[in-house]
Amino acid sequence: MRRTVIIVGGVAGGASCAARLRRLDEQARIILFERGEYISFANCGLPYSIGGVIPSRDDLLLQTPESFSRRFHVDVRIRSEVIAIDRDSKQVEVRDAVSGAVYKEKYDKLVLSPGSSPLRPPIPGIDHPSILTLWTLPDMDRIGKRLEADGATRAVIVGGGFIGVEMAENLATRGVAVTLVELTNQVMPPLDFDMAQFVHRHLAEKGVRLVLGDGVQSFGDADGDVRITLRSGRELDTNMVILSIGVSPNNALAKECGLALGARGGIVVDETLRTEDPDIYAIGDAVQVVHFVSEEKTLIPLAGPANRMGRMAADILCGLRRTYKGTQGSSVAKVFDMTAAATGLNEKNLRSMGRLIWRDYGVAILHPRSHAGYYPGGSHLALKIIYDRKGRLLGAQGVGRRGVDKRVDVLATVIRMGGTVFDLEELELGYAPPYSSAKDPVNLAGYIAGNELEGTAAFITCEELMGLDRSEVTVLDVRTGQEARAGAIPGSVHIPVDALRERVGELDRHRNTIVYCAVGVRAHTAARILMQSGFTRVLNLAGGYMSWQTYTGDYAGGE
Repeated sequence: MRRTVIIVGGVAGGASCAARLRRLDEQARIILFERGEYISFANCGLPYSIGGVIPSRDDLLLQTPESFSRRFHVDVRIRSEVIAIDRDSKQVEVRDAVSGAVYKEKYDKLVLSPGSSPLRPPIPGIDHPSILTLWTLPDMDRIGKRLEADGATRAVIVGGGFIGVEMAENLATRGVAVTLVELTNQVMPPLDFDMAQFVHRHLAEKGVRLVLGDGVQSFGDADGDVRITLRSGRELDTNMVILSIGVSPNNALAKECGLALGARGGIVVDETLRTEDPDIYAIGDAVQVVHFVSEEKTLIPLAGPANRMGRMAADILCGLRRTYKGTQGSSVAKVFDMTAAATGLNEKNLRSMGRLIWRDYGVAILHPRSHAGYYPGGSHLALKIIYDRKGRLLGAQGVGRRGVDKRVDVLATVIRMGGTVFDLEELELGYAPPYSSAKDPVNLAGYIAGNELEGTAAFITCEELMGLDRSEVTVLDVRTGQEARAGAIPGSVHIPVDALRERVGELDRHRNTIVYCAVGVRAHTAARILMQSGFTRVLNLAGGYMSWQTYTGDYAGGE
C-alpha cells in the first residue's frame, strides 16, 4: 500500500520538498496544500518587479499549480487552508477557500512548511488602507496599483531590513520620494553599525531620507493619505506606507495540535527536521534552528535554508541519512550601486552573548580594492571579519560597489568548514587584474587578523576611539600633508610615515599611541616602527581614516 505524504505550504520549503520527494519515490501519494493561489514564486524578486527591473510579473512564477502537478504528479490544492491537525488519527482538517467546505485528509507523514508573515503590531491607525506589506504576489499587486492607478509619489518605509532597503531603492528608481524610518540606529541588522554607515551614506547620496533611532507612535488619515506621528513627535505625511519591521513564524497549526515551540515561537525540530511527533516534520521560516556558529537556538527566515530543508526532509522521508547542521545566516542585498553582505555572527551578537572585544574575539577591518589598482574600474570595498582568540572565523561583513558578494561567499564557506584566519592566508583564489589582486582581499583579511593574534599588530575600532579620553593618548596621522589638510581626526599629530624614523623622538614613548592612515596599510608600517622603538602601547585604527570618516558621518534626520 502506497504511503500518503501531506505537505502544508508551498514556495521555498514545501515545493522543494514535494519535487525532491517525487524524484525519490514515484509511488508515494503526495498532497500539497497551499492557502494562497501560488505554490512556487520568487518572493525575493518582488521588490525588483515593483522597480521595473523584472519587467513581467509572470517571470516571478517558477511553477504554476498546473505545471507542477503535471511534472511531478503531485496533488496540488491551492486556496486550501489546513486549519487543524489531529495527531491521534493522523489527519488534517482543510477548508476550501472557494467553496467554504471543510473536509479531512489522512496522512502517513506530514511536513509543515507554513512560512512566516509580516509583523503588524497594534499601533493606532495601522489598519489604514494605504499601509501595505510586501510578502506575496497579491501584496506586490496592491503596491503596484497604489503607484500606477492611484499615482502615489511619496512613500514611507517603516523598517530598515533587507526588504525595506530593497524597496527604498526600487521605489526611488521609479521616481518616488522615499523616507525610511528605522527604530534602531541603523539599517540592515546583519551588519554592525560601522559597516551599516557605508549603506547609510549611499542611501542618502541616492536621495533616500533616513530617519534613524525613531519609531512610529501612530498612524492617522490626512485626506486619504497617511500621517505618521513618530515617537519623537515628528510628523510625516505620505501617500503610502510599506511596513517592513520583521516577520513572525506561522506556528498556529503546530501550537494548536500540541507540538513544542521554542522561545521565539519557532517549531522545535531535531537534527532530522522531525518534531516531537515522529510522523510530523517541519521546515522553513517557521522552524527554530541552531545557529551554526554560536549554537544558539534562533529563527533565521531565509530562502536558501528553507530550500535546503525542503530537500533534506524529502531525503529523510525516503530513508537517506541526513542531518541539518544549522543555519549561519548568510545574506546579501543590492543597495542601488552597492552590495551589502554578511555571514555568521556580528559584534552585536557577540556582545549580547557577553563576549567583550579584545577578550574573546578580535576584529579586522580593511578597505582593499575590488581588483588590481592598475586595472581600470576598481573601487574600494569595506570588509570586516570577526574571529575568536584561537583564530576561528566567527563572522564576516562586506559593503562595496564590486566584488563584495564573492568575498563574503568565500568567507561563509570557510566558516562552514570550521576554518581560521590562518586558513584565509593560505587560500588560493583565482587571480587576474580585472577580478582581483595577487593578494586577494580575503587573504589580506587573514594577514591582518593573523598579525593581531601573533602579536605583531594591535587594533582599535572607531567606536572604541570615540570612547577614549583623548588627553591620555596620542593619535598619530601618518598620511601625506595633502591628505591631512583635506581632513583628519581632531587632535591628531601629523608625521608622514616616510619621516617617522627621523622624527620618532617628537613622540612620547610612554603614552598609548593610536596610528592611522587612509585605510590602515601605512599605519601598520608606522606601528611596527614605533613598536620596535620602545613605545609602550601602539594601536592601529582599524579601517583607517576611511572608516573614521564614514563612522562619524551624519546621514539621517534631514528634512
